[in-house]
Amino acid sequence: MNKPVNVKELDVGFDIPAAIGMDESEIQTPCLILDLDALERNIKKMGAYAKDHGMRHRVHGKMHKSVDVAKRQEELGGAVGVCCQKVSEAEVFARGGIKDILVSNQVRDPAKIDRLAQLPQFGARTIVCVDDIDNIADLSAAAVQHGTELEVFIEIDCGAGRCGVNSTSAVIEIAKAVQAAPNLKFSGIQAYQGAMQHLDTYEAREEKLNVAIAMVKDAVDGLKAEGIDCDLVSGGGTGSYYFESNSGVYNELQCGSYAFMDADYGRILDQDGKRIDQGEWENALFILTSVMSHTKADKAICDAGLKAQSVDSGLPFIYGRDDVEYLKCSDEHGVIGDPDGVLKVNDKLRLVPGHCDPTCNVHDWYVGVRNGKVETLWPVSARGKAF
Repeated sequence: MNKPVNVKELDVGFDIPAAIGMDESEIQTPCLILDLDALERNIKKMGAYAKDHGMRHRVHGKMHKSVDVAKRQEELGGAVGVCCQKVSEAEVFARGGIKDILVSNQVRDPAKIDRLAQLPQFGARTIVCVDDIDNIADLSAAAVQHGTELEVFIEIDCGAGRCGVNSTSAVIEIAKAVQAAPNLKFSGIQAYQGAMQHLDTYEAREEKLNVAIAMVKDAVDGLKAEGIDCDLVSGGGTGSYYFESNSGVYNELQCGSYAFMDADYGRILDQDGKRIDQGEWENALFILTSVMSHTKADKAICDAGLKAQSVDSGLPFIYGRDDVEYLKCSDEHGVIGDPDGVLKVNDKLRLVPGHCDPTCNVHDWYVGVRNGKVETLWPVSARGKAF
C-alpha cells in the first residue's frame, strides 16, 4: 500500500510549496492552489444535481489525479467512485481506498492487463472498456489467473472518432462474448462524447449529443431484445451532463472539470448564452505566480511559464483583474501586459489555466487555501502514472 505523506517532514521551498497555517502571500511559486470554498461548492452542487436526476456520478480522476480530491467528491458530492484512463492511474486510486473504479479506456498490453486484473485485490470494483472482441480472452485469462472478477463496459464511438464500436450488432457480439468468458461480467456501455464538450454554444453541443443518445438507445434496445441486461450507461462531461441526465438512457455521469474549472471550459455558453464560469461553476483551481522582473515599463515577467502549465487549449487568464493580461510564455517565464505599471516585483497573481487536466499533471502538490490561509496540502497522487 502507498505510505501516507507526512508534510511536516518536508521542506517548504524544496519539497513542498507551503506549510499549513501559512499566509497565501508566503506560498512559494509557481504552484497550484485550490480555493477550498469554491471547490466544495462545486462538488456539492454537482452532487445535488446528480441526486436530483437519479444519476450516479463517477468523477474523472484523470482531471485532478488526486486521491484526496476524489475522497472529497465522495464525501461532499456523493460520488460513487472514479474513472481513469490508465491502469497505473487506476491503481493509485485503488491503493488509496477508492472502491469503484472504471478504466474508461482500452487495455491491450499483456503486462497492463495483468496489473488490471489485480486491482480487485485492493477491494475495488474494477471495470474496463472494450471495443474489440479479441480483447475478451486476454482479460478473462488474467482475471482467472488472479482469482478476480473484471467488469466490462462496451465502448460506443458516439461521435468522438477515437475508440469504440460503431454498430449495435458489434455491441451485442462483444456482450455475448463477455457473458461467456470466465471471471468477466458485462456491466454496461461507455458512451462519452468528448469531441463536443468544448463547443461554444449550448445548441451545438445538444445537436451532437442527440446523435450520441440515439446510438446508445439503439444499443440498449438491441441488448434487451437479446435478453441481455445493461446495468449502466456511462458518459457525460462538464459541457454536456444535462443532456445525458435528461436522456432517459444514461444513468451514470463522468464529469471532471466542473470541480476545478479552467479557461477553456469557462468560455462555453449555457442555455441562456452565459459563460459557465459566471454562474454555473466557479473557478477553484489557480496557478499562483509571482512577478520576478519589471524592467520594461509596460510589461511584468512572472515565474509561471510553459513548465508550470499546459497551453494546448490557450493561455491562462489573470483571475479577478482586467488591468493586466497574460500575453505569452516561454519555458520559465510568463509575460504580462501591464500598460499602467500597476504591478511590482514579488506581487502574486492567480492564473486560471487554459486546460486543467494536463496542468495538474505537471505539479506535485495542491495547496488548499481558505480565507487567505493554507489549510491543507494534497499530493497530486497519480502524477506521472501514464502507463
